Amino acid sequence: MKLFQFLVFLIIANMSAQPNWQVAPNIFSNPNNQRFDDVFFLNENLGWAANGFYARVYKTTDGGLNWTEQLNENDITGNYYFRNIEFLNEDIGFLGTLNGTFFKTIDGGSNWSEVTNIPSNPNAICGIDAVGTSTIYGCGAYFSPAHIIKSTDSGDTWTFMDMSSYANALVEILFLDENIGYAAGRNANGGLILKTLNGGTSWTEIYNTNVSGEYVWKLQTLESNNDIIFGAVSSVAPNNGKLIKSINGGTNWTSLESVETDVQAVGFITENHGWMGGHTTGFYETLDGGQTWNNLNIGNNLNRIFIIDATTAFASGTTVYKFTEETLSTQEEAIVHDVLNVNLLKNPVDTYLEFTINFPADDNLLIELYDANGKYIKQLSRDIILEKTAKSYRYNLSELASGAYYLDFHNNSGRFSLKFIKK
Repeated sequence: MKLFQFLVFLIIANMSAQPNWQVAPNIFSNPNNQRFDDVFFLNENLGWAANGFYARVYKTTDGGLNWTEQLNENDITGNYYFRNIEFLNEDIGFLGTLNGTFFKTIDGGSNWSEVTNIPSNPNAICGIDAVGTSTIYGCGAYFSPAHIIKSTDSGDTWTFMDMSSYANALVEILFLDENIGYAAGRNANGGLILKTLNGGTSWTEIYNTNVSGEYVWKLQTLESNNDIIFGAVSSVAPNNGKLIKSINGGTNWTSLESVETDVQAVGFITENHGWMGGHTTGFYETLDGGQTWNNLNIGNNLNRIFIIDATTAFASGTTVYKFTEETLSTQEEAIVHDVLNVNLLKNPVDTYLEFTINFPADDNLLIELYDANGKYIKQLSRDIILEKTAKSYRYNLSELASGAYYLDFHNNSGRFSLKFIKK
């Protein structure tokens, strides 16, 4: 009788177990809460994570329970920001940076070498997608110019596609097979999605937010139905970001307002159940297809949500997170938003807008000006920062009418806005 009761207890306990998001244990402690920009898994056990600012790669073979450091910036010459990581198989993988360098491994990440035979020497790779047995696509960058790279021989040779006629910036690339794929970013009109049916030879714009300054940041197709596509739209203060969705392969789209401005990551396990997050947002869940959102208070600073199946997923942010039925850790993570150290010297502003920025390392920076309603006015600066430095900025704004405006700062680590008043 006792054995029967025990078995019933086990069955009930197993039935009641529900997957939830938890902090992955035994990974880099991540000083100053810099972002893990990407996470990629070949299966539920074998995966890699890339930390951006600290330029580190980690590998797990047990589903994220334990991680081994495979690469850090001390192993390679130069300072790098690691943006994305992707593998074709257990051996061949690729690592994109925001510093004009692209890396490849042929031994599962134990050793990495610089790829030097890409035409036109792309200035950054923001997105990578490996499809089939030997095809790899990459795109960049969140700053101009927009481009795509492609290899059909496992990264031995590459072609370069100038995408400036389609987009000002590309941050995401997603292919269903070697020929059909999507690229996302922005152009002068707003956040956009492009589609190709011929492996990138030609592209068609299938979606635009029509709000200048916005990006379509990440894309995901539903595992059970590739015609269902989700996208995360990163907007500009004071506007909220958006969840966009198509149920017919991108022919038609619906748009739902998200809960904060800078949403970037998106991942769904069903049409209705999914998550979003971003550089300055929490980790939000929806059970009704994006109509309503709930902050899980488990993490923040998200850039990627990687779906394995209905009960297993991973996310990269301030650390790596896992959606699982397992109990991983009781560790709690502080919600810290890392932003540029910007000091406005005067606010309100008369004629000249002046501020300083302390850069802790080399960086890329876009400074853009928006009105009080989040309408794009102009780009003030596109800076390439080559070393740790403090820099002063001064802009003549005498042509602006009196009122409130937003300065939007977009660098390797994220995006945020400062409000100022013009006298």
